[in-house]
Amino acid sequence: MSLHGLPAAGMLRADELTVVHHDDTVSRFTDVSYSLSREGLRVLTATGDEKAFPGHDILTTQATYAHPPLAA
Repeated sequence: MSLHGLPAAGMLRADELTVVHHDDTVSRFTDVSYSLSREGLRVLTATGDEKAFPGHDILTTQATYAHPPLAA
């Protein structure tokens, strides 16, 4: 099941989401919906898994979205 076009209410979409934590570890996710706030990061994967990271654990995030090709 793909989440393309079906983000949870108030969540952003990313084909790839990279999270760098304050201890320099890196978490990578593909095909996700996510929300980032002062409280932290919430990630919902295409398989239905939900991950939560507290705000003090996150150094930076990078999200990419592969846009569908433009119509001819």
